[in-house]
Amino acid sequence: MLNFIAKRLLGLLPTLFIVAVLVFFFVHMLPGDPARLAAGAEADEATVALVRADLGLDKPLPQQLVGFFGKVVHFDFGMSTRSKRPVSTEIAERFMPTLWLTLASMVWAVIFGMTIGIVSAVWRNRWPDRLGMTLAVSGISFPAFALGMLLMEIFSVKLGWLPIVDDGTWKGYVLPSITLGAAVAAVMARFTRASFVEVLGEDFVRTARAKGVHEPMVIVKHCLRNAMIPVVTMMGLQFGFLLGGSIVVEKVFNWPGLGRLLVDAVEMRDYPVIQAEVLLFSLEFIVINLIVDVLYAIINPTIRFK
Repeated sequence: MLNFIAKRLLGLLPTLFIVAVLVFFFVHMLPGDPARLAAGAEADEATVALVRADLGLDKPLPQQLVGFFGKVVHFDFGMSTRSKRPVSTEIAERFMPTLWLTLASMVWAVIFGMTIGIVSAVWRNRWPDRLGMTLAVSGISFPAFALGMLLMEIFSVKLGWLPIVDDGTWKGYVLPSITLGAAVAAVMARFTRASFVEVLGEDFVRTARAKGVHEPMVIVKHCLRNAMIPVVTMMGLQFGFLLGGSIVVEKVFNWPGLGRLLVDAVEMRDYPVIQAEVLLFSLEFIVINLIVDVLYAIINPTIRFK
């Protein structure tokens, strides 16, 4: 297991290198002049040229690429062209709000999604199954921005129970986390149902029932662990998507996280921030996939990595 983890960690380097090269050329293909945006609409060409030289955008592209990697190996992602602050500081300030929002969304999505999936599998083709799958399809189909605005209209504007934007308390997490986790809960319910339906038909389940084991024990003790492998895989992928893909929700709720920072960076063509955030999201996905692989061995001891 340790050798497997070490090899996967070493595999980070070429993956991140490829991602860094791709994102570098991608951001330089974006339409718009970062120097003009940084200098302002009223600036003359001489001022824009000075800003371009200050940002290092007047150099040939290969030279900019070499300079970019020279800084990255020293964990220096440069200065934000928008705020004139270190990129690492910008990201550090926005990381925790996004992480806490993602964790809150994932916790309730896993609880409700797995519960609906298990109930639907146990009572499949009956009304609990139909109701659960109807909710799941609705959660997947309803756009996040529309759900967020609907929740704000009901619980903030009409009822006044919850704040529209973050107020520093737990109430500020309720609406964004529900909006962000709705689709995850729906996908979780469908994956859990499919996995449980397959496991419920296995021979060891019929044997346990034939021995007189109570149905709740059959579900919890015999089925849950064996059905968790595909569910855990999906959980890891969804957590990565939430951590790096909460852009719409953060924009709707004016959440001070990485998603909104990325939107602002793209609008202002803030190359250093865009590059650093994409690298961070790539690293998050790789680490999460590694954690999922390790969880396989914990859930099912018969799985071993060589």
